[in-house]
Amino acid sequence: MRSTRLAAILGIVVAVCCSCSGGPSDRPNVAVEVEHHGGRGEPTTTKPEDQIPQLQAPKGDIDWRECTGAMINLFGLAPGPPGLVFDCGEFSAPIDAAGNIYGTFTVGALRARLPQTPTDALPLVLTSGSDRSSSGTLAALATGPGSAILPTRPIVAVDRRGIGNSQPIECMAADTRRGLADLGQFSTGEGDAADRVAELSEAATIACKDFLQPQELAFDTAHAADDIEQLRLIWQVDSLALLGTGNGARVALNYAAKYPAQVGRLILDGPEGLGLDGQTLAANRLQGAEAALTAFATRCVGLQCSLGPDPRAAVADLVGKARRGELPGVSANSLLTAIAGFLGSPRSDQPSRVAVLADALATAGRGDLTQLNAIVLREEATTGSDGQFINRCSDTLQWPTPPQVRNLQTEWAQTYPVFGVEGATSLLVCSAWPVGSGTNPPTDLKIPVLALSTAADPVVGDAGLGPITGAIGNAGGKASAITWQGWGHPVFAHSGCAQTAIVKYLDTGELPENGTVCPA
Repeated sequence: MRSTRLAAILGIVVAVCCSCSGGPSDRPNVAVEVEHHGGRGEPTTTKPEDQIPQLQAPKGDIDWRECTGAMINLFGLAPGPPGLVFDCGEFSAPIDAAGNIYGTFTVGALRARLPQTPTDALPLVLTSGSDRSSSGTLAALATGPGSAILPTRPIVAVDRRGIGNSQPIECMAADTRRGLADLGQFSTGEGDAADRVAELSEAATIACKDFLQPQELAFDTAHAADDIEQLRLIWQVDSLALLGTGNGARVALNYAAKYPAQVGRLILDGPEGLGLDGQTLAANRLQGAEAALTAFATRCVGLQCSLGPDPRAAVADLVGKARRGELPGVSANSLLTAIAGFLGSPRSDQPSRVAVLADALATAGRGDLTQLNAIVLREEATTGSDGQFINRCSDTLQWPTPPQVRNLQTEWAQTYPVFGVEGATSLLVCSAWPVGSGTNPPTDLKIPVLALSTAADPVVGDAGLGPITGAIGNAGGKASAITWQGWGHPVFAHSGCAQTAIVKYLDTGELPENGTVCPA
């Protein structure tokens, strides 16, 4: 039943889009910027001779159509501020900008604006990569309270290939897709969960490679950067203002590496680390998820929520029930996907929704799965498309083997007590996909760069900031970091302090003091 309902939700997404320590790591040699203790660092200044580019108004544009109601309904959001308008659009991008593969791919975009948004301002280009659709991230931001960016300029989200408003991809058999979402918990076959997921990965890889040939290697961050460059060419501007969140920060950095002269502003919010293998990226993410769950539990206690005096223990107990098959139709990984997705939602009204998650988990513990199933379905539809499988698997350098994963299941069960076991098993989801090329750091970047992070980030964790700011320095750029003391992802969706810094940076190129701390 849940598979049928999930398929229905994914069908709605497609309809709206059409209408509107295991193995070794491969890390680059980058300098790591040491954060200043106490929250305040040296001022980051920009000399006049640095010649920060002026952001030009677009001379051309793609065809837009108003889709406000469709987007709000699709993502289950509030109407947002008065006069908010969403416009949907698409543009054609070369499958391979180097010309090795002929043809084009339809890339989806979503624009948000207010009545007072200047019509002659260069839009801020947003990419959240493969974490969730960029259009979904933008919709959640724009409908929330306190967004300081939209009154100053439009925001245009560019979805990765096969995700969100982009040309959809459906290449897996339904039982394969369902098996990967459950990490093989309800799948038949020989062996343990590691063996079953490895087999499911092979089935998914064969099906999707056959479906995509000869385009199967055209879904990494380098091709996503080329799609953004195609938008710049359509706009006929000299440079872009880019905001990359999570995995999207890798897309933005890849753009900066390939097109350094075309980067006018660069904002990296909750960035993944550069050149890290799948195991390291997963460990960073699990650290953030555990920290976010602890922060959620603390707020839950303060609100006297329905999970009782120890919400974290209540969540751990419910995950244990799911692992034992005591939540009919809900696997442990589906439950954890729902929790992590909820905690990492870009909705800026997240703190006021603590009771929503608490009530769903509490009633599930008493045997009523109605509320929990609704969250599971929404989060799986948001993060579990075939396009996301292809993009995620294309990005990562290396995955561990089943024997290594079995060792990690034991180790991570202690290190990451709620998320660790399934986090280790999930490393095999992409194990059969061809090894990706990773993201090369920029080598020539002469602009100031704004970076944001939080320790309690359930999408990427907090380990990516130092290596990335170091890489920016190596490339000749100036980086200034803001740390937000809340929990969630990305920072700009939740922090008015961070939004104010972003607006100033976009307008003038001026960075805040390095080490600035924004309160929760």
